[in-house]
Amino acid sequence: MNIKDFKAGKFIQQYKYKSFLPEPINKEWIISDPKINSLLEEANLKLGQLNAFSAIVPDVDLFIKMHVVKEATTSSRIEGTQTYIDEAVLKEGDINEEKKDDWLEVQNYISAMNKAVEGLTKLPISTRLIKKTHKILLGNSRGKNKLPGDFRTSQNWIGGATINDAVFVPPIHTDINELLSDLENFINNDQINVPHLVKIAIIHYQFETIHPFLDGNGRVGRLLITLYLVANGLLTKPTLYLSDYFEKNKQLYYDNLSHVRINNNLTQWLKFFLVGVITTSENGINTFQNILKLRKDIEENRILTLGKKLPLAKDVLEYLYKNPVIYSNYLIDELNLTKPTAHAIIKDFVNLKILKEVTGQKRNRLFVFEEYLILFR
Repeated sequence: MNIKDFKAGKFIQQYKYKSFLPEPINKEWIISDPKINSLLEEANLKLGQLNAFSAIVPDVDLFIKMHVVKEATTSSRIEGTQTYIDEAVLKEGDINEEKKDDWLEVQNYISAMNKAVEGLTKLPISTRLIKKTHKILLGNSRGKNKLPGDFRTSQNWIGGATINDAVFVPPIHTDINELLSDLENFINNDQINVPHLVKIAIIHYQFETIHPFLDGNGRVGRLLITLYLVANGLLTKPTLYLSDYFEKNKQLYYDNLSHVRINNNLTQWLKFFLVGVITTSENGINTFQNILKLRKDIEENRILTLGKKLPLAKDVLEYLYKNPVIYSNYLIDELNLTKPTAHAIIKDFVNLKILKEVTGQKRNRLFVFEEYLILFR
C-alpha cells in the first residue's frame, strides 16, 4: 500500500465516548514522496556514521551507560518526572525523600532498557519481550498498581480529566491482543520490503495508538525504537535515543501522532520522525567526538602528571565515565579504597580540573566530572 493512501482507522461509539480502532499495519508500504526518500537517505547516512563510533571508540561500553541514563531521564521527564541526569547517577541513599519516586522511575527505565537489549539475544521483539520490559519499568515504583507486565483490562485515555473530555481514547481492551499480534508480525516480517526507519516510525505510531498498558506506554514506545535498531543491526550498541528530540518538540510530537489518526497523514509523521533521527544522530556524533577529545586530553596530558598514582587514576577515571557525580564513599565502596586514598585521589583530580566540588561544604562533599557530564545534558 502507498503511504499516501494510508487509512489510520475509525472511531467507534462506545457508551458515552468514542474509542479509536486502528487499521492493521502488517503490509508492504510504498513511498512515493520525494521528500521522505531524501530524508530517509540522509537519516540512514547519519545513523551509519553514529554507529561507526561503536567500533572506533575504545571501551565504548564505558560511555553507553551515560547514553542510557540520558534517555531514561528524558523519556521519563516527558511523562512528568523531575529527575535530571545529575541526580540519576547518584545512589538511592543520596536522593532527597521527595524526589525518590521520580529517581526510582528513571532507574527502572535504565534497568528495563538494559534487560531488553540483553533479552534480544534470546527473544525477538515480541509481546513477550514488551511485557517483560514493562514489568521492569513499572515494578516497585508508582506504577506498581498499574498491572506491570500485563496488558490493560479496562479503558484508558490520553489528556482530559475524564474520558468524556479526553484528547484521545485508544481501542477497547478486547481488541488489544489482535492489534498487537498484527504489530508483532509487522515488526518481524522479513518478507516485505519496507525501509527500517520507515518501519520503526510506523511501529512507534501504532504502539502509541494501541496504548496497551494502563501506564508506561510512552516510555515503552520510545524504548522500542532503540530496541528495533539494535535488533535489526542498524546499531551495534544502543546509542540513538529520540526522547530528547521528542521532548524539545513535545507539542509537535503529539500533534503529528494525532494528525495520523484524524487526517490519515502518515507522511508528515514520517518526515518528523526522520528529521528526529538525523538531528539526534548528529548530536550523538558530536557527543562521541567531544568524548574522544576530552579523553585524549585527560589521559594523555593531565593524569600523566600523577606518576606512581597513574594506575589508580585510570581506575578512578574509568569509574567516572560511568558515574560522573560522586561522593568520596562511592570510590571507597566501588574501588575498595581506604578513606585517605580516596580523598587524596579526589584532591588530585580537583587540582587537575577533572572533578569539581559543588556543595561548598567541608563534609558530605559532592564532586562532579563537569566537562564530561555537560556533554550529556
